[in-house]
Amino acid sequence: MKMSTIPTLLGPDGMTSLREYAGYHGGGSGFGGQLRAWNPPGESVDAALLPNFTRGNARADDLVRNNGYAANAIQLHQDHIVGSFFRLSHRPSWRYLGIGEEEARAFSREVEAAWKEFAEDDCCCIDVERKRTFTMMIREGVAMHAFNGELFVQATWDTRPSRLFRTQFRMVSPKRISNPNNTSDSRNCRAGVQINDSGAALGYYVSEDGYPGWMPQKWTWIPRELPGGRASFIHVFEPVEDGQTRGANVFYSVMEQMKMLDTLQNTQLQSAIVKAMYAATIESELDTQSAMDFILGANSQEQRERLTGWIGEIAAYYSAAPVRLGGAKVPHLMPGDSLNLQTAQDTDNGYSVFEQSLLRYIAAGLGVLYEQLSRNYAQMSYSTARASANESWAYFMGRRKFVASRQASQMFLCWLEEAIVRRVVTLPSKARFSFQEARSAWGNCDWIGSGRMAIDGLKEVQEAVMLIEAGLSTYEKECAKRGDDYQEIFAQQVRETMERRAAGLKPPAWAAAAFESGLRQSTEEEKSDSRAA
Repeated sequence: MKMSTIPTLLGPDGMTSLREYAGYHGGGSGFGGQLRAWNPPGESVDAALLPNFTRGNARADDLVRNNGYAANAIQLHQDHIVGSFFRLSHRPSWRYLGIGEEEARAFSREVEAAWKEFAEDDCCCIDVERKRTFTMMIREGVAMHAFNGELFVQATWDTRPSRLFRTQFRMVSPKRISNPNNTSDSRNCRAGVQINDSGAALGYYVSEDGYPGWMPQKWTWIPRELPGGRASFIHVFEPVEDGQTRGANVFYSVMEQMKMLDTLQNTQLQSAIVKAMYAATIESELDTQSAMDFILGANSQEQRERLTGWIGEIAAYYSAAPVRLGGAKVPHLMPGDSLNLQTAQDTDNGYSVFEQSLLRYIAAGLGVLYEQLSRNYAQMSYSTARASANESWAYFMGRRKFVASRQASQMFLCWLEEAIVRRVVTLPSKARFSFQEARSAWGNCDWIGSGRMAIDGLKEVQEAVMLIEAGLSTYEKECAKRGDDYQEIFAQQVRETMERRAAGLKPPAWAAAAFESGLRQSTEEEKSDSRAA
């Protein structure tokens, strides 16, 4: 008996079964089987990252050194996340510590004054190499995190008795973190990081700087923390899933496109140079053998003499009737020669549009705006500029919180412990916990970096004033958006008011009047715009 075949329903492409087509297309073969050959292996982050880790970071380093857009992306991270001064705003958890708010404020003022004296010393005593202030170290850490995906700082102890504080820090390049003797990764030692069975880092293997290459490479194991809980080696990166040991640099998703754009720019420049190299050419009726002799060189003495004689005749002819392009005379060429003027051609040929498309893709991968990356603000209105600035501000604030602030807070805790032990600052007497019992509570702080870019200063100041007056914001938050500390501004305003009063000057009422006038004008403009719409 003939067996009947059960019909199979197919999707719109006529190839994929309807059951598979009705599911997620990304897991199937796709429309027309276009995804059938795309079968990437399912790997953990370490399995995908660590085998080519050194080469990937070396390529990112090369891009930052030799590619202007890559260097600009790093500069944007430094300027918008950190700025020119990374300011401490100490705020201990006074309720948890069992102290009064006024006691906490007084303690914070002492801590902030002592920290600024230590961290921003022009002699760079905070740095082992004596090259960086604290803000410079944070800027370097942010740049390091951008093109290496992570940052490392070693907390050290200066044994010289000439300084009040012995705490120092050393910036450590991620290139120096590797397995001892360059051995392969194992379960508990991956890419120079020793981890326990839970995946927490126990210590790091740091190799000595081998430049200029004649010294044998040595590794030193540095624990993550000392027995008392003090940080010994600071490692900051943003993991994307569990089990990740090292950070992935931000250039991985756009590295291929950036290198291709670099090659395209060089090729375009060479093409423009070649097209502009010759203003005119003279065509001559040479036979093939003579032309080849000119190009490849004559082999026999007879050929060389014949070519030399022919060139001499040409030179004698044109010396009597020189060919000039700048003069008014029309040259009379030798019989058989023709003068061809080379007109300048369009070297763009759609290149600018294609470059913009690539730069937008690269900017999206790097987390910055196209206008910021290309430094081209020609096509932006106020609305688009404000929307773009707010979007990039959110990205930079996330990086400030989880990269720059983490590095800064751990460095600050190392110093604060020593400052308390040396009685440079004194803990409130009624505190419920000691520093060792509540490190995070005593060291709780915020960090103020660069302010948000002002697109229209008048409108943004009006917005800040309205938010404060409506109770939706505070002076602290609005000043922090501008990169300022409200306490410093208030103290300076008090001093200026007292000095003006002592000098017999009137209070600056014109400033308030000017602001009210600008506010009314802005309101009228908005009403007229709404009526026109």
